[in-house]
Formats: sequence, C-alpha cells, structure tokens
Amino acid sequence: MQAELKADLEATMATMVDTPHLINLASGTGGVGAEAVRAFYANQLIGQFFPPDVEFIPISRTVDGEQLVDELVIRFTHTEPIGHLLPGVAPTGRRVEMALVVIVGVRDGKVAYEHIYWDQAGLLVQLGLLDPTGLPIGIDTAALLLAATGKG
Repeated sequence: MQAELKADLEATMATMVDTPHLINLASGTGGVGAEAVRAFYANQLIGQFFPPDVEFIPISRTVDGEQLVDELVIRFTHTEPIGHLLPGVAPTGRRVEMALVVIVGVRDGKVAYEHIYWDQAGLLVQLGLLDPTGLPIGIDTAALLLAATGKG
C-alpha cells in the first residue's frame, strides 16, 4: 500500500504476482490480470487515491502466511473525483466516514489479489446521492464501529 500512497505505479506493480487481480466489490472497479490491474491503477487510483484530508483509522489486522485482512475506517471530504469508490460521481463537498475491509492474498511474498469491501449505499447516502427513506441502510455504521472498538 505504501507504493500506492506514494503514487508510484511501477513500484506498486512490482509488489504483485504476474497475474494479480484487484476487485472493489462495492463499486465494481478494479481489474483481473496484470494489464487490467495496471490500467486500473494508472487510470483510477494512482494520483487520485483519496482527497488530501483523508484519515485512515485502523480497527484490526489479521495476518498469516497467505493473507492479510485489514479492517479500517476512513474519513475524508469528497472534494475531488474518487474513481475507485465512486466512478463517474462529481465531488459533492460532503464529509464521509466509512468502514472498509481489505483482504490481500499473498503468494511467494507478493500480492496475488486484493478484495475490498464497503457499504456503497451508506456512502451514497452520506454524499446526498441516495435517499435512505424506507430503506434498511445503516448510515452511521463507521461511528458505531469506532465507538464499539474504542478507536473513535
């Protein structure tokens, strides 16, 4: 993730196996295979990861020889496009707090895959893009998670 945060495409790709995949389950973005993952990073992630005020709050991490699982909360103001989370959505200027789970598969010391999960409906409600009236949507779930874990 450090190479991603530093916006270094070549260093990011060097951390991966020859046939990686990355899937953002909530938005359907990502890629399968080196070419598709490279294109995803180049066009939707590197240099547009998150707005400058982003905060990453770790909740838990589980690691074994084959997998890393991170549970975290992120906070940011939607001041610029974020193609991997919100493809095609113009900045709303709204503040967001959301929980994510990132599962990273490891093979021979390199990243084989990333599966990233979050509540897209809750995110869209926070941005004013979805009316939650009558829908079973938890809007403040990140706040509940932070309070329950003592991280907030």
